Amino acid sequence: MIQGQCLCGAVRYQYHGEIENSILCYCSHCQQAQGSIAGWNSPIEQSKFELISGKEQLKEYFHTVNKARVFCQNCASPLYSYRKDLPDVIRLRLGTVTAGEIPAPTEEFFLEHKPKFIELR
Repeated sequence: MIQGQCLCGAVRYQYHGEIENSILCYCSHCQQAQGSIAGWNSPIEQSKFELISGKEQLKEYFHTVNKARVFCQNCASPLYSYRKDLPDVIRLRLGTVTAGEIPAPTEEFFLEHKPKFIELR
């Protein structure tokens, strides 16, 4: 099982499954949304994701018509995103995981935006 939370702890979740795929995305949207060099995400089954607390603290931002980025409105921690056209999948922000195993990234996207000093083993 995976457990996680936002920075302030108002939003807590559990994922009743395993993280199977760890992805780094270097697109400019992920860089801006995360305030970092990449987004670190994993697609997970929505049906196994459980909010333990803080549902009222969640805010959604639709940067595109189909994709919502979900974050804590108190501390602004990005928690996950989802697409309207993929209702069974959410993309968990792996930096919010506090317990459980996360595999090393095996995929990278938008390499044209990847900083030259980053190398995966």
